[in-house]
Amino acid sequence: MSKLITLEAVTNRIRDGMVVMIGGFIDVGVPNLLIDALVETGKKNLTIIANDTGTPGNGVAKLVENKVASKVIASHIGTNPETGRQLNSGETEVKLIPQGTLVERIRAAGAGLGGFLTPTGVGTIAEEGKKKITVQNKEYLLEIPLKADVAIIKAFKGDSKGNLRFRRAARNFNPIMATAATYVVAEVEEYLESDWMDPDEVMLPGIFVDAIVKGGE
Repeated sequence: MSKLITLEAVTNRIRDGMVVMIGGFIDVGVPNLLIDALVETGKKNLTIIANDTGTPGNGVAKLVENKVASKVIASHIGTNPETGRQLNSGETEVKLIPQGTLVERIRAAGAGLGGFLTPTGVGTIAEEGKKKITVQNKEYLLEIPLKADVAIIKAFKGDSKGNLRFRRAARNFNPIMATAATYVVAEVEEYLESDWMDPDEVMLPGIFVDAIVKGGE
């Protein structure tokens, strides 16, 4: 059975208040068609987990600008001034996490781990509210897994079984996020009607992907 679905089916699945992971790095490898659909259907109070909040008028920035997100969890927001404005005004809750810690928390969720230890943030405001553990006379912070209700990701190519191929740097956060969400939708540039992709091309097995939407380049 093909995993290709309509945009309407995707937006019906994503409800107000959900936690949504969004693949991409700045404006590279971002599922723009799916992001636009969230804006156009008036979704509200989403918690967005992304590497960043894009650039003005592009990608994740649209969710911030249109008040789709009530909370943003990201590694940086410097390329989108509107995110900083909403943070300072209190309009949107923004939680900044070091990039390595962010991706490792996502990976931990996908791997079924209870968390991991990192020295990053020890002795800074990043340790507030976190448990510190000493191992061989060195202090670490215990970071817990980061999960989502839905992940919307972008791939270069996909087949009817959900197998995906990413292109160069556009791979970035996309495959790791697909392992850490209950429901995963992939926007693909090329869709193979066949149910078989050359195994040498597969970068994310279809078992991690629930649905595919045909998008543009």
